[in-house]
Amino acid sequence: MTTTIEHYINGSTFPGTSGNSSAVFNPATGAQSASVALASPDEVNAAVAAASAVFPAWAATTPLNRARVMFKFKDLVEQNSDSLKAMITAEHGKVLGDAGGEVTRGLEVIEFACGIPHLLKGEHSKNVGTDVDSWSEMQPLGVVAGITPFNFPVMVPMWMFPVAIACGNTFVLKPSERDPSPSLLIAELFKQAGLPDGVFNVINGDKTAVDALLAHQDVQAVSFVGSTPIAQYIYATASAHGKRVQALGGAKNHMLIMPDADIDQAVDALMGAAYGSAGERCMAISVAVCVGDEAADQLIEKLTPKVQNLKVLPGTEAEAEMGPLVTAQHLERVTGYVDLGVEEGASLIVDGRNHKVLDYEGGYFIGGCLFDNVTEDMRIYQDEIFGPVLCVVRVPSFDAGCELINNHEYGNGTTIFTRDGDSARQFTHSIQIGMVGVNVPIPVPMAFHSFGGWKRSLFGPLYVHGPDGVRFYTRMKTVTSRWPAGLRRGSDFSMPTMK
Repeated sequence: MTTTIEHYINGSTFPGTSGNSSAVFNPATGAQSASVALASPDEVNAAVAAASAVFPAWAATTPLNRARVMFKFKDLVEQNSDSLKAMITAEHGKVLGDAGGEVTRGLEVIEFACGIPHLLKGEHSKNVGTDVDSWSEMQPLGVVAGITPFNFPVMVPMWMFPVAIACGNTFVLKPSERDPSPSLLIAELFKQAGLPDGVFNVINGDKTAVDALLAHQDVQAVSFVGSTPIAQYIYATASAHGKRVQALGGAKNHMLIMPDADIDQAVDALMGAAYGSAGERCMAISVAVCVGDEAADQLIEKLTPKVQNLKVLPGTEAEAEMGPLVTAQHLERVTGYVDLGVEEGASLIVDGRNHKVLDYEGGYFIGGCLFDNVTEDMRIYQDEIFGPVLCVVRVPSFDAGCELINNHEYGNGTTIFTRDGDSARQFTHSIQIGMVGVNVPIPVPMAFHSFGGWKRSLFGPLYVHGPDGVRFYTRMKTVTSRWPAGLRRGSDFSMPTMK
């Protein structure tokens, strides 16, 4: 009999009352490991009501005391990192080392949020007019919501709620129903850290729960990470209900490889960037753009044996380099794109379809796939596949490579591998992408910078975490003040009387 994963409302687990649930699977075996309750609008209302009730007291809590809770929470996350890693691998499938990296990147945002007393300092101007002073202060919004994807069940929620809560807001998290367990442990750790009941709530659910959050009059802002069609829906729907929205969408990230690049370095970078986490990353490099046939030929020659020899195993195996995909449906989708690439005329250099792991035949495994001679009119180039499928595109020049990248509808991340400083400088300046790297495989900003793409990779004006995260979860109030001078009289030695 499988266990049921419930909600977390007002400081304790909250049983599902809708009667609806969804199966949670172990991607390595294909076996159901649990079921998760799916919230009805009533349960969403209960979570928002709990968050609304406690908001005035939490907003009035000093930033220093909020930071002290964050420091304790950070310590508890570190102490329980092995449990979080195990939960991630059991429900998502990624290898334990990658799960550990996810927890670490989430911790970095918590560390950033610990500095909230400094981050909330406003500005002050004395004598903007005669005896008139003006200053600004940053105030929390109220109840805010986060809707997060399956591929980072710890890190992506931590992009949102540490900053939001440190700023004085209360939070309702709707994690992916595919890997919901880490969110419940996070809620318990927050309670142990001294966070008041109701400040952080978890609602498990599907589109019904999402729509209830988007329409709820007491939810002031919504953060989302997922595919572009859903991001666009979230942005349009929540905005129509008067909410502040940041909705991060899909990606098709390119690595531009110049003729002077260190090919060995580029190959090593691509192995991790394209095949790490089975390609289920919004910052995965899924296109290698080679300037000139010589660079492309060298890349294919060195890359092919490494892709062929990828150790694709259950994420719990010590030697595993890549684990399974998250669901049977996603495996079918990724395999279908490989089939499509062959039909479109791309050269399938390494075919990972039909990869089987001994004793794990029911798992959702696929080996690394490598295409050469991919062109920009092919769907395997245009679409976000979200799997371990790398496309190699050949271009004649640096300018042609930049034009190719700039013409794509997505603008999340990109990187260049070169030894030439002028090429790197021109690339970082002219490329129309939100996050750019030079000789680094995945240009993910640290927590004290902000994360976000351009074009159809982001809907809304503000990125997540870093300075933009603080701006998103607060609103500025500017105060202008003048105190008229009183009558200045000399000393009076008579008995004071009421006149």
